[in-house]
Amino acid sequence: MTHESSAPREASQLAAHLAPTLTLLRTVAAEGQLTRAAERLGQPQPTVSRTLARLGEQLGTPVVTKQGRGVVLTRAGTLLCSAAEAAVRELESGCREVVEELDPNRGKVVLGFQHTMGRALVPRLISEFREQGPGVRFGLAQGSREEMLSRLRTGGVDLCLVSPIPDGPEWESAQVAQEELVAVVHTGHRLAGRDGIRLAELAEDDFVGMRPGYGLRRIVTDLAAAAGFTPRFAWEGEEVDTARGLVAAGLGVTLLPKALSVAAPGTCEIPLRPAAHRAIGVVWPAGRQLPPAVRAFRDHATGR
Repeated sequence: MTHESSAPREASQLAAHLAPTLTLLRTVAAEGQLTRAAERLGQPQPTVSRTLARLGEQLGTPVVTKQGRGVVLTRAGTLLCSAAEAAVRELESGCREVVEELDPNRGKVVLGFQHTMGRALVPRLISEFREQGPGVRFGLAQGSREEMLSRLRTGGVDLCLVSPIPDGPEWESAQVAQEELVAVVHTGHRLAGRDGIRLAELAEDDFVGMRPGYGLRRIVTDLAAAAGFTPRFAWEGEEVDTARGLVAAGLGVTLLPKALSVAAPGTCEIPLRPAAHRAIGVVWPAGRQLPPAVRAFRDHATGR
């Protein structure tokens, strides 16, 4: 059987008793006189004197001593005052964060999103929102769909943008965008140059895909299943640019959101027939109260 030292427990109990008097001690140290300290605190001077005396009794040693017409802190008082300064700074910092968090124009939004959304969608949403809330700060996190949902579940992010949009009772969500998906093939591929293809025409090709847990991996797998085949993933990665590069090297085909401008060198983008899209949604935990700034960004993103 082990015996835990009582010192930490005693220190914790003492700190709980001392906390209300720390501001008083800091004020006395700053003023160097009980009368001025009492005036600054808005308390009668006898009350301040009794509080300091009681503090000394709790510590087992005086915290102030007379010097001329004023008072100075003893060594014990100086040590305690130093700790009080650090504690108050931390508390003030925390209070500032709380105040900003509750102000929709000064809060912070921690936004999670999948890699494929960082090039256009996320910058656009933030840029538009900052026009109405220029004081709001953003923290950004990107990763796989499952990673972002996991961080949302544990409070690591406030909101996340994912596709496919999850269902189930633990989530609330709203669609914010829809992107066309196209087949991306090498310029020398047998289907390159076509104005449209059926997905089943790629059934015998090697696929370049995202790793399991990534939204696009699930979308491609589901679309292929609907087309009557199981894609053969010869290459797996985490970045769309890598996927495009592997296609450009002639190592396979893939499905990706349509390029922002022109197709990457060495690749050709072909629309699917029937057309395929992915819905992108903003997601938050069901029943969780969102801070004002987070709620404002969510409403902006969803057009509420």
